[in-house]
Amino acid sequence: MTKKGETKAGLYKETLLAGLWRENPVFRLLLGMCPTLAVTAAVKPAFTMGCCVIFVLFCSNIVVSLMRNLLKPHLRILMFTLTIATFVTIADLYLKAFVPDMSETLGPYVPLIIVNCIIICRAEACASKNGLAVSIIDAVGMGIGFTLTLCLLAGVRELLATGAVCEIAILPLLKEDGWFVPWAAMSMPVGAFITLGLMLGLVNLLSKSKS
Repeated sequence: MTKKGETKAGLYKETLLAGLWRENPVFRLLLGMCPTLAVTAAVKPAFTMGCCVIFVLFCSNIVVSLMRNLLKPHLRILMFTLTIATFVTIADLYLKAFVPDMSETLGPYVPLIIVNCIIICRAEACASKNGLAVSIIDAVGMGIGFTLTLCLLAGVRELLATGAVCEIAILPLLKEDGWFVPWAAMSMPVGAFITLGLMLGLVNLLSKSKS
């Protein structure tokens, strides 16, 4: 492999891993806090939201990258928003048509992806400045990083609130001759703030220990 090929491979790897850890949208950049706190009471809606963000981020990064040389400074944000809104509408209509129960559960948070800071941030910071390959890899890394974060938060909250994850019993409930008493607060907004705060603290500790 040529040196140029090795450089490209290294760039692609760094771009992918950045979204998973070094520039994780939630744990490191603190972006997308609204869905992070609102839809993580259970794993299924959290995973669905994550998949919607991946779809919108992937498609919008492609379009923005392809039209980056045509963008005018004063129209840049407008074009980003219109592009993102198109794919958010597709995702929202798909959920309403094929997964109506999940669409009702997520409520307004799917349409609100239009103003999600993660999507606009990647359009501005990456897709509008880089070629198609880097933009796609960036979208995949950031999207997966965001989805894993949502699922991790939702897994902890759902487990402590119900003793189960995705309706699979894990902790034996006291009322069923077990020992675990569900923490009702974990299914409420306060549970989201507490869980996110503790995880942010853990991430900071891990980051300091590696530095």
